[in-house]
Amino acid sequence: MTTTGDRKVSMREVASLAGVSHQTVSRVINGHPNIKSDTRERVLRVIESVNYRPNSAARALASRRSNRIGVLVDSAMQYGPNSTLRAVEDVARATGFSVSSITVSEDRAISAHAAAEHLMSQGIDALCVIAPRSSSVDLLREISEGLPTLVVKAEPDESFLTVSVDQHLGATLAVDHLIRLGHRDILHVAGPLDWLDARGRERGWRERMQGEGLSVRDPVVGDWTADFGYEFAHSLDPMPAFTAIFAGNDQMALGVLHGLHEIGVRVPEDVSVVGFDDIPEARHFQPPLTTVRQDFHAVGQRSIESLLAVVQGREAPRWSLIVPELVVRKSTAPPRR
Repeated sequence: MTTTGDRKVSMREVASLAGVSHQTVSRVINGHPNIKSDTRERVLRVIESVNYRPNSAARALASRRSNRIGVLVDSAMQYGPNSTLRAVEDVARATGFSVSSITVSEDRAISAHAAAEHLMSQGIDALCVIAPRSSSVDLLREISEGLPTLVVKAEPDESFLTVSVDQHLGATLAVDHLIRLGHRDILHVAGPLDWLDARGRERGWRERMQGEGLSVRDPVVGDWTADFGYEFAHSLDPMPAFTAIFAGNDQMALGVLHGLHEIGVRVPEDVSVVGFDDIPEARHFQPPLTTVRQDFHAVGQRSIESLLAVVQGREAPRWSLIVPELVVRKSTAPPRR
């Protein structure tokens, strides 16, 4: 029940608080396209602040929809997928839709195929897939036909709607920053290359290096964890030949910082380090981490807006990319050798 204290909040009260008509609130809830963006955002803020929830049962009867979106997540324990899931849930809830989510864990105890079938058995109106591996996407082509489906991945796909932060651009921003500082030998510690995001970052690093005519080392392929970054860095010679490391995520960068410190390699004096994600703790690493920030809330917002448009019979962009941001802190500096 929607309440302020112990009292149920009505749509008209939401309208009054937002300074709009109740018809405008209804249009925002139903994803109507002809609403100014600032008006839509103001109404959504009020909806969230008073915990207003439309009567989903009545809406489902009227529309013959379940007002439920299924979300399949590969490895929700990782920061990026988990943050995207929370954003999708928040935006869906604010627009009157519920979310059923299921996670395909690292050990693949439940397959992506079984997970998707479980969600579809609940009568969902649409399916959102977060942080997919290439094998998961191939399976979805076989089983999601006829169901509005959006995949959070950076490359367009003729079978699905796609939304993502531009992974290729994010890697380019990281490498550009290091090149501008004077680095010419930049090692990439990549995430698992069956992850589409890891592939996009690896490709962005490689193409930017090649574009500058720089030699490209074979990437070190990790598993996203700080433990991997630590073990790798701890195994290095005290004076590695490369002068910079671009890590595929902030967790591996954290491990790299720890491992380099233990073998006496100074950051950024001897080796610069850049991460990817901008997790909340990145500013508190030692030294504070230069990294690429992803706007996960924007990913959730665009994903739900696109899916609701299709569910409601409106046009939706087939491919939507969100621009990442380079955050420069103290883990990068010009090379001294």
